[in-house]
Amino acid sequence: MVRDLPTGTVTFLFTDIEGSTRLLEELGDRYPDLLGEHHRLIRESFRPRGGVEVDSSGDAFFVAFERPTDALAAAAAAQQALAGTGLRVRMGIHTGKPLVAEGSYIGMDVHRAARVMAAGHGGQVLVSEPTRELLDDGFELQDLGEHRLKDLREPLRLFQLGDDEFPPLRSLDQARIPSDLDPLVGRKRELGDLVRLLTRDAVRVVTLLGPGGIGKTRLATAAAQELVESYTDGVIFVDLAWIREPELVLSTIAEALGIEGDVLEEVGTRKQLLVLDNLEQVIDAAPDLARLLVAGPGLAVLATSREPLRIAGEHEFRLRPLAEAPAVELFRQRAVATRYDFEADYGLLAAICARLDNLPLAIELAAARIKVLSPEVLLSRLDRRLPLLTGARRGVPARHQTLRATIEWSYELLKPEEQRLFVRLAVFRGGWTVEAAEAVCDADLDALTSLVDKNLVREEGVRFGMLETIRELARERLREDPDFPELRRRHAEYYARLAETARPHLRGPGRVWLDRVEADHDNFRAALGWSLSDEGELDIALRVATSLRSFWHLRAHHAEGVRWLERALRATHSGVPPTTRAAGLNALGNLCFFEHEYQRAALYLEDSLALYREAGDLPCVLDVINSLGNATWALGDRRRTARLRDEALTLARQLRDSYGIARTLHYIGEEARDSGAQLRARRAFEESLEVMRGLGDHSFVLASLHGLGDLELDAGNVETAEARYRESLVLARDLNIPRTRASALAGLASTAAAAGRLLRAGRLWGAVESMEERQGTPILDFERRRYEAALQPHLSDPLFREGVAAGRGLAQADAEAEALSIDS
Repeated sequence: MVRDLPTGTVTFLFTDIEGSTRLLEELGDRYPDLLGEHHRLIRESFRPRGGVEVDSSGDAFFVAFERPTDALAAAAAAQQALAGTGLRVRMGIHTGKPLVAEGSYIGMDVHRAARVMAAGHGGQVLVSEPTRELLDDGFELQDLGEHRLKDLREPLRLFQLGDDEFPPLRSLDQARIPSDLDPLVGRKRELGDLVRLLTRDAVRVVTLLGPGGIGKTRLATAAAQELVESYTDGVIFVDLAWIREPELVLSTIAEALGIEGDVLEEVGTRKQLLVLDNLEQVIDAAPDLARLLVAGPGLAVLATSREPLRIAGEHEFRLRPLAEAPAVELFRQRAVATRYDFEADYGLLAAICARLDNLPLAIELAAARIKVLSPEVLLSRLDRRLPLLTGARRGVPARHQTLRATIEWSYELLKPEEQRLFVRLAVFRGGWTVEAAEAVCDADLDALTSLVDKNLVREEGVRFGMLETIRELARERLREDPDFPELRRRHAEYYARLAETARPHLRGPGRVWLDRVEADHDNFRAALGWSLSDEGELDIALRVATSLRSFWHLRAHHAEGVRWLERALRATHSGVPPTTRAAGLNALGNLCFFEHEYQRAALYLEDSLALYREAGDLPCVLDVINSLGNATWALGDRRRTARLRDEALTLARQLRDSYGIARTLHYIGEEARDSGAQLRARRAFEESLEVMRGLGDHSFVLASLHGLGDLELDAGNVETAEARYRESLVLARDLNIPRTRASALAGLASTAAAAGRLLRAGRLWGAVESMEERQGTPILDFERRRYEAALQPHLSDPLFREGVAAGRGLAQADAEAEALSIDS
């Protein structure tokens, strides 16, 4: 333990060997002896002059002195003693009033001393101004001026002991790194990853990529600040934004490096990081940069660009928009800087940032509007972002003073064919596939790839998309395009065909088609909206709406489906074939049923049935009869339901329609179950289940499994019921069918209650209630009555009520995992 540390005003001396790792590699087994000699000479220099060794580790020393003159004398003696060893040791001296804690020093002055040392070069002794002010005239000191040092807010005036010549200091000023007055928000992980990538031995070129306004320059600046002391010849920041001619890039770099003449010939053995900011408009200079890296094997490059350089050894580092929490924090910080008393609800700020794509520049511009707009009003005006997001702070580049200017800067750098495709792609909403881009926009794959490389289009697996802030500019230009009406027609026709292709697969095994339609839900909405407009084609509306019937049902978009179908049917009342109208009425009636609007459902289905009967379309008659039977059952008309089931079963057998037979049997099973005819119900469910398994209609498989679970629950066979409900839940979860996921959990809550596991029962029931509220998809009335009856005896039990309260806070995935766990 260190004893008798100087207190009060203390002068610190920090030292370390420059290039120690390289020396270790070169000397191998001889390095320990040389390191020991280094330690001996350092200690022999400071001990006679009253220096106290605070710490030593590896090749570094931390020594404290009562008097600054002793610290400088020790440093001078050490450099003289080390001169014949071949070791180059950098030293830094700073004076302050630190605190002593646990045998060492703490406080900012310790950090300042370490940073002073780190700014120097091997053989150089740097002295801070606080130390210089306490010295007499016995030391020869060169004034090196003020320097911003890593991790220190205020600049520090530095002096050099002696008159030897050294390269420029490794300071932020020498590196020309812009001064950032605001802290870096939300990029800690990216900064760490970027710094680690740049410090790998084999990595010499890293291109920081992303759309305009995402914060590439700010992250590159932070990385440069972290690395300024890691390169023997430091870091140089070169702003290329003002250059438009690629042939000027090398000369600009040469000027920044202080090289006169040909930079390829003069760069020599420099070990330096070049931060090249804003390369996108001179991207054709990439081959010159490749030659520069060959000429200077000690150089490394960190470039910021909106597209890759595509040179040998390049590592791409793509920046994404901020995550939600950092985006909100950035907005809050900038808003507080505008209005010191700013406060707002987190959810409201998160909604604002989401509308801004969590893009840092957009967030900063929006926060500046807090001077005159409340957060609520700001959110309401973000439907049109570009006119609102202007007025950046003075001192930023013109292209960053408005969001429009930032995006237009990227647009202007595109080739004409890329500009054309960029604008045309704005016809899509919520993303698109390659096939869609080719069919609707005549997309060329090379042009699409280039837009991805330039970060105007985002690749998202097999799909592509734009940030909405970028799409808004493309959309404005698209409206001015003479091909806009034709593009919208082609878009609507493409998605009508896709809906018709998807229709027979939506109830099949797996969720591939359901997920595919979900991914393009916004495009289907756009197609419906256009087809119902004055410029649209009305038949497309019914083609899309009727084809999406199963999707809207299984993914619990019933209310939306009802709205679209009602609009389409009103608009096409006398303008479409009777069977097309019948299909729309059938789809509408089915969706109304699942919205618990049984009377409306029956009316629409009656109209549909009449049209199909008149047309003699027996398969569709069968479909509507079964749907109508569901509505009449829910309305309590048991006799009508029985007649409809008999007719459906007869017709299905006449048509040899296995699916129709199995579907009818399933409904017969449900009605027999609810009427107390348990044996009939069991036979119907089991026969339907066997057929549907063979056909691969998993939505009916899980429904029949659930019905069998109900029978076992009613019969008191708790373990068997639980097994059926679990199997049903697994399928419903795999297919992501919200209502049946909730129904299965309700069944499992009932079996848990029947088994006396009241806390578990309450947790699952609480989760069901929470799911219904969040998703707006309550389980059907006659299902609810069964489970509420099973739970009724336990509603007032404290354990059950405790479970309900806890279950309402469970995430859906956690509730389902608990329900599927036998031991929980």
